[in-house]
Amino acid sequence: MSEFKVASRYAKSLIDLAKEQNALEAIHGDMLQVIDVIKSNSNLRAVLKNPIIKLDKKASILKEIFGERAHKSVAAFFDLLVNKGRAGVIYATAKEFISEYNREKGIVEATVVSAAPLSKEHQEEMIALIKKDYGNQVILTNEVNPDLIGGFILRVGDKQIDTSIAGQLNKLEQHLSE
Repeated sequence: MSEFKVASRYAKSLIDLAKEQNALEAIHGDMLQVIDVIKSNSNLRAVLKNPIIKLDKKASILKEIFGERAHKSVAAFFDLLVNKGRAGVIYATAKEFISEYNREKGIVEATVVSAAPLSKEHQEEMIALIKKDYGNQVILTNEVNPDLIGGFILRVGDKQIDTSIAGQLNKLEQHLSE
């Protein structure tokens, strides 16, 4: 089974558990922290995925890092994943948990790639446009790619709108080559 499917199933189970225990917000906060810590620490990611490292060592590392601060259900969830030999999917499971949480709460994540950082007014305009079409709350991330020359690329879910000059030049080049 693919890592995505495994992570998705575990994330859905954790969402259900969090709702059952009325701890959805606390566990959501913990999962955001898990993502940040694992994303910023490639050694931790390697240790969790390494099948040679003993399970009890992985469990103790996770307890050391998240132990007292994490919700008791998150700690138990980590123990479950480690004992089943699935420590390598903790990061993917945390990301899937956030996706499930966002779907549950009607939150839409969007990314806008632009040649220069967007001003506050442009970010607010972009959020208003996305809200109108997709949902009641939008989390907008702005990435900068000077190769776009001008314009932007907006990604919301599986949809993408490319108004960049580089994108238009590529379309023109394809059209002329036909």
